[in-house]
Amino acid sequence: MIIVKSDHELELMRISGKVTAYILKELNDFIRPGITTLDIDRHVEKIIRDNGMEPTFKGYGGFPASVCASINEEVVHGIPSEYTILHEGDIISIDVGSTYEGYVSDAARTYPVGEVSETAKNIMDAAEQGFFEGLKYCRKGFRISDISHAVQKKVEELGFGVIRDYVGHGVGRNMHEEPQIPNYGKSGRGPRIAKGMCLAIEPMITEGTFKCRTLDNGWTVVTQDGGLAAHYENTVAISDDEPEVLTL
Repeated sequence: MIIVKSDHELELMRISGKVTAYILKELNDFIRPGITTLDIDRHVEKIIRDNGMEPTFKGYGGFPASVCASINEEVVHGIPSEYTILHEGDIISIDVGSTYEGYVSDAARTYPVGEVSETAKNIMDAAEQGFFEGLKYCRKGFRISDISHAVQKKVEELGFGVIRDYVGHGVGRNMHEEPQIPNYGKSGRGPRIAKGMCLAIEPMITEGTFKCRTLDNGWTVVTQDGGLAAHYENTVAISDDEPEVLTL
């Protein structure tokens, strides 16, 4: 069942979204060669808690950290560690959620670590472009698969692959709600989009094959061919007119 949010619920999600947006912007300066992914996790958790919120990811399904920190070929669900050090030329995807009075905002960005390759720059840009192409269809009357199709078309035009195994989703009192929102597929299918829906639109894309596998830790997903991956996500509220991006 797709849960439509009331004006009051949307306001709580806006408050949460502002903190998540602040974190993702602030990480542009924090992320640099020599720090560990655990440094990032501790930094983000402090910001969330200092703002009177809870880190959504921590303990979710047993996940041990406040962010997912996924480096290079890691697509999603990288586990922060004091032993994982960022190096010049890496790219790292940070996925984070903040919960305020029971309501969640969920977003992700992929960051360069120092100077990175042209391929790395291009894949990060393609993930972002894919999101904004999908955003055009986050309006009343379109169907969920119209978003999916737009993301896939843009990303593949730019020469990259789209992950099939992991999808965007509704968001609200729970981090994962209906509907599921793939980043691929034919348009004109699935539920119609309505005012009050809140959707996490999140292109997860790859340098090469879209096929991936999960590491032995049971969480971290990597590209099957070892190619780079990038992730760009925002929580979007559907209104009468323009979609409202709560995490920008």
